[in-house]
Amino acid sequence: MDPTDTLDTLRAEARDELDAEIERRCRDGEDPWQFIPDLPTVDEKVVWILRADTIALLGLDEARSHAYHPSAPSGEAERFEFGVLRRIALEHPDLTRTVWRMLGRIGPSFA
Repeated sequence: MDPTDTLDTLRAEARDELDAEIERRCRDGEDPWQFIPDLPTVDEKVVWILRADTIALLGLDEARSHAYHPSAPSGEAERFEFGVLRRIALEHPDLTRTVWRMLGRIGPSFA
């Protein structure tokens, strides 16, 4: 499958998920003006999907656990995320800006 087709499909899925989340939260009485700015963008949602797929495909679950373990050396989680997200940016150039923006927010809560 062409990476562009894959990306288009993932974007459509991400858009549907975000639409469903917005509808659910509105039905629960939340004010969209309050929560929509905090939601990820469609492309951020796609990167999250690709990140999970990459970790599973490459068998990086154990490496991820070690990187985020409290006894891991300082910066280990950041190095792990950089490697995974950089790979996504290289495989999907259309997501490069989103990946770099997300890399700028890496921290303990990123996992």
